[in-house]
Amino acid sequence: MRFPKNESLFGGFPERAVSGTVLALVGFQLLALHLLTLHPLALGQQPKVTEDQVKAAYLFNFAKLAEWRRDTLPDGPSPLVIGVSGGEEEFLSILKATVAGKMVGTHPLDVKPVTSADEMKSCHIVFFRVSGGKHTETAIENLTQAGVLSVGEDASFLRRGGMINLIREHGSVRFEVNSDALDRSGIHFSSKILALAKTGSEPSHDTASNAASETSRQEGPRRVERIVKPDYPEIAKRMKLAGIAQVEAAVNPDGTVKEVRVVGGHPVLVDALVRAVRQWRYQPAAKETLEVIRFSFVPQ
Repeated sequence: MRFPKNESLFGGFPERAVSGTVLALVGFQLLALHLLTLHPLALGQQPKVTEDQVKAAYLFNFAKLAEWRRDTLPDGPSPLVIGVSGGEEEFLSILKATVAGKMVGTHPLDVKPVTSADEMKSCHIVFFRVSGGKHTETAIENLTQAGVLSVGEDASFLRRGGMINLIREHGSVRFEVNSDALDRSGIHFSSKILALAKTGSEPSHDTASNAASETSRQEGPRRVERIVKPDYPEIAKRMKLAGIAQVEAAVNPDGTVKEVRVVGGHPVLVDALVRAVRQWRYQPAAKETLEVIRFSFVPQ
């Protein structure tokens, strides 16, 4: 399932893939409008929309927007299967109602509970409602090799090798993406979706170093050795301004930032990100590389 090059889901950002772990803010709009939107929405704004409905909508959108390997989802009328591991029957009912009668291309959607490794491998998406121990890690790795999208909902899910993790933050459901795991699985998402990607407001060294940069595929990801977090501008605080800023940094072989080019975002926010990125330092490399940095500014 591919997006036309000129299609604009979110606008403003180039067609580039994201490497490493990123956080992206995508909310749930209205079930009655076929769940076709991916925009921020606090859960409290729609009293009738539960957190489980939001998560079900995410799973439906992941199914719609993923580019699947042909050996896992060949052309034709075969179903696209979403498996649910663990959890209660109520969520299964909500997910079934969310995808009822809907199609992904020529594929009808099917939902089923899964417990065994063989059942999971027969799916295209597996949502782990309960994530635990070595068993989960082994299951996730097997799914990665089989080209099955693994989705979880706990803080350790990406560290265990999962591909997408749903979290609740500031009253909204957000998701984290482990793009390294996605790359290994052969599952791809349009970078127009990941244009909303953000690093966490308090990233760890490993998370930020992976999330912040993108290098040529020949060289592999280039680790950030020193990160300076952008200041949230005072004027942005007064305006309660939020949004994604994105820049490209040309990085010298010795790891220093040569120059920073603005790609997109509000000028006030972008300026803060540019000032911060100029102070970053990457690991040395054989040649100059181009790194993509995205950061989400949240009102404080």
